[in-house]
Amino acid sequence: MTRLSSCIAPAFYPVHTAVKSDQYTHYWLKGGRGSTKSSFVALEIVLGIMEYPDTNAVALRKVGLYLKDSVYEQLVWAIEKLGVSHLWDQRISPMALIYLPTGQRILFRGADKPKKIKSTKVSKGYIRYIWYEECDEFLGKEELDTINQSLMRGGSRFDIFYSYNPPKSQTNWINREVETQKLRPDTLVHHSDYRSVPEPWLGDPFLQEAEELQRTNKARYRHEYLGEVTGTGGEVFQNVTLREITAEERASFDHIRRGLDWGYGPDPFVYLALHYDRKRRRLFIYHEFYKHRAGFDEIAREIKKENLDRREVTAESAEPRSNDELKSRGIRISPAKKGSGSVEHGISWLQDLNEIVIDPVTCPNAAREFSGYELERTADGTAFKSGYPDKDNHTIDAARYACERDMKKGGVSVWK
Repeated sequence: MTRLSSCIAPAFYPVHTAVKSDQYTHYWLKGGRGSTKSSFVALEIVLGIMEYPDTNAVALRKVGLYLKDSVYEQLVWAIEKLGVSHLWDQRISPMALIYLPTGQRILFRGADKPKKIKSTKVSKGYIRYIWYEECDEFLGKEELDTINQSLMRGGSRFDIFYSYNPPKSQTNWINREVETQKLRPDTLVHHSDYRSVPEPWLGDPFLQEAEELQRTNKARYRHEYLGEVTGTGGEVFQNVTLREITAEERASFDHIRRGLDWGYGPDPFVYLALHYDRKRRRLFIYHEFYKHRAGFDEIAREIKKENLDRREVTAESAEPRSNDELKSRGIRISPAKKGSGSVEHGISWLQDLNEIVIDPVTCPNAAREFSGYELERTADGTAFKSGYPDKDNHTIDAARYACERDMKKGGVSVWK
């Protein structure tokens, strides 16, 4: 069999080691053109099935029509590259790759036929390997979870690969999701690009195209070839960092602020706790309560659970009756001073901070809204509308209210 080092790019050596040692279950592999991430996954699946006789695999695309010309051909390439074609039966209808010594199978499914996925069964062993190619084309993490629950049965070890080129916009679900996934102990998030791939594998025409785009359009080059999330140009907050806020950090917080935004109908109620480091101009958002149709008693309980010292909470002032309901339940409420231009000034103040650190595990909605908040484009798509969109901004509003006094101290007049 062919030496593995002649098939796998150096950037994937540590990923291969992790797969071999059963270090993780989930592998999110993102990168630009020519990064060889799909080639790597195909090789790992073929090698794994040949090594473990009780395992099988399922390769998926969002649309089944694209299976033949993508994952099927990629896996056939891997079989041929490893020099083991004589050990595999390559079937087109129904599409399958069968390891002849044992009868193990690599099956192919499109997520546009969910019933076919749910009914997927193998006669020997279990499905250990699951591969989502062009993963960003799937509807979201919930769809992946549903498929995983259908396929992850009967075994003790699983390897699930999610390969994709990161979409340009940070608001895309997969760009937001991967920030949360990388905090899981059973998950590896890996980024690669063509620069770590031996040049003969790519060929001169590929390299020339990459160099030309780098010269003429650096933003496109960074997105297409380096796999970077370059944004659409309409991102409101470019100072957001999503990471764990440790217990040690929280213990040191001494300028804690609390704010709430009332939600009615389709909008959620939001309560945030955050720390403002005035000296370094950094905001740490570490606690959220975010719920649709939350009642006053439940809201009061949740606030008291976090706010043990009964400190002041700055609340949206447009709901004085709701604020009074919380006051009657022992919550110290101070209404925010809304005025003409207050939204714009509050957002400008948040934009001007050196960093807004959000814990995506404890504050998933704040992480989603801050990182995904973008200006809206005009109907023809050539420009951005003036003003900030009044949607998907509930945690942003709560943060503005919480930091009301800090905005004044910072020399910014929030009220006009």
